[in-house]
Amino acid sequence: YAAGASARCRATARELGLGAPDDLEVAPAGWQLGRWSGLRLDEVAATEPEAVAAWASDPGAAPHGGESLDELLDRVGAWLDAGAGNGGSGPPARGVVRLLAVVEPAVVRAAVTHALTLPPAAFWRLDTGPLTLTTLTGRPGRWNLATGRPLAPAGAARGEG
Repeated sequence: YAAGASARCRATARELGLGAPDDLEVAPAGWQLGRWSGLRLDEVAATEPEAVAAWASDPGAAPHGGESLDELLDRVGAWLDAGAGNGGSGPPARGVVRLLAVVEPAVVRAAVTHALTLPPAAFWRLDTGPLTLTTLTGRPGRWNLATGRPLAPAGAARGEG
């Protein structure tokens, strides 16, 4: 099991019964948005409309001083392809990655965009809500997506239910 480093990812993993935060592997952090971190998009758009337009239309733009969309996609894609189930430290065992990761929505969207080899613009068209399950199965270069599965009760992920 893995969780993003944010307090909400760690707390959600704990509530799902996946273990204590210190016992969890670290999954990719959320999108690093520099000086825009913690602000709502409408707030930023009201003060920096040109910067927001550039950011939303150019995957290489990072007017906030953080990561561009391209950098986020590369970071999450590298983690996924390197064997997410072993912390990205080497190739997955037998070519199969098995991991339950509690991550920020942008990481889910980046993983799906990368796994399905979608163009970067598709990232903006993917929605993910809180406490939803997105499943990628397969291996680097051959991922499949399953959506709409409900989250299992606490303990089920460990085979207790």
